[in-house]
Amino acid sequence: MGDIDAEWADGKGSSQEFSYRGNRLGLPRSGSGSVPGFGRRIAAVLLDWLLSVAAAGLFSGADPAQTANTALLVFAAQNVVLLSLLGTTVGRGMVGIRVVATGERRLPWPVAVLVRTVLLCLVVPAVVYDRDQRGLHDRAAGTVTQRI
Repeated sequence: MGDIDAEWADGKGSSQEFSYRGNRLGLPRSGSGSVPGFGRRIAAVLLDWLLSVAAAGLFSGADPAQTANTALLVFAAQNVVLLSLLGTTVGRGMVGIRVVATGERRLPWPVAVLVRTVLLCLVVPAVVYDRDQRGLHDRAAGTVTQRI
């Protein structure tokens, strides 16, 4: 558990500490730099996935199993390359969000992005999240998703 969650587990936290998603990370309530809502995040992932499936279809032909496997590889490669270089992917950029490092990040940026991407591709870590809407993939990588 992180330090913040350990305080809550120990009963030291109060309801005053959490007033909106991102406040414990020092992020604004709304606007640029704030934590985006669930809908915006899902839209970004769906856009990235659709682009990956379209690209995979060009390479894998008509075999659906091959297309799905290739799409996952394209999705992962897209995430690693674009997040490492730009902090956003095509889908995230279209909905106005980016991924940035938090003060707790201990890994070099490309390694953090790789860890985040592997966990995102496993799906479960992405749907298990805390009050700040940081999935396990973001917590493990020391990143947070913000609005642009």
